[in-house]
Amino acid sequence: MPQRTNTLTLGTDRALYVGEIPATGWHCHASPVLLMGLSGRFALHWGAGLVETCHSALVDAGVEHLFDPCGEVVALVYLEPDSPEARSLRSVFLQQGGVLLDVAAPVGARAAMEGHLRTFDLPALLHRHLLQAAPPLDLRVARSLHALRRPQHEQGRLARAGLASEAQLSASRFNHLFRAEMGVSLRSYRVWSQVRLAMAGLAVSPRLTDAALHGDFVDSAHFSRMFRQTFGMTPSSVLKPLKQVTLLD
Repeated sequence: MPQRTNTLTLGTDRALYVGEIPATGWHCHASPVLLMGLSGRFALHWGAGLVETCHSALVDAGVEHLFDPCGEVVALVYLEPDSPEARSLRSVFLQQGGVLLDVAAPVGARAAMEGHLRTFDLPALLHRHLLQAAPPLDLRVARSLHALRRPQHEQGRLARAGLASEAQLSASRFNHLFRAEMGVSLRSYRVWSQVRLAMAGLAVSPRLTDAALHGDFVDSAHFSRMFRQTFGMTPSSVLKPLKQVTLLD
């Protein structure tokens, strides 16, 4: 059997992990995720004892779940809440609940599927009725995301009050606007953006301590706690096996 290669691809508003990972603990994150079994079925646990085995699933941001790959090669596509695809899925999640099973459309050979994954071609991967037109993102929230996605040492204004001031809103009103536009709280998204920054640091250095600093975490222990809270796994179990980290412009 050929050796599997675990890869991570990070774009501005999306991320892709392909490879083999251990079963997660219970977790939730500030991003909807598309889970796909590339070599077989996986198990998904959520809610009050719900569990299903399937080939693909969409899990909304903020939904606590446990993902068991069952030893299969999997693909995990994380969509930033402001991405057009995530925003188009909001109404479907509201109508059908926070977990949608067997959402992938037939795409032929596995090579074709992996090609669609690496280009983030969700219209080719998902059943057509899932992706619907979405309203544009509020420009005030868009500006705050630009700040949140940059390392803190580059601009130093991640506090809620500063972001609210830039938007010319009170802190409480800005919190309400951010959640309404993104579907997640500012606090949850800030942790998510830090974890993403840390993972992007792996493209420069494979050391997890360096990644923690790149994500503006106090230390590697803090990064480890937030990573486990976000993904239900330790960073060493999923990031150390990586063979390739790619950053997209």
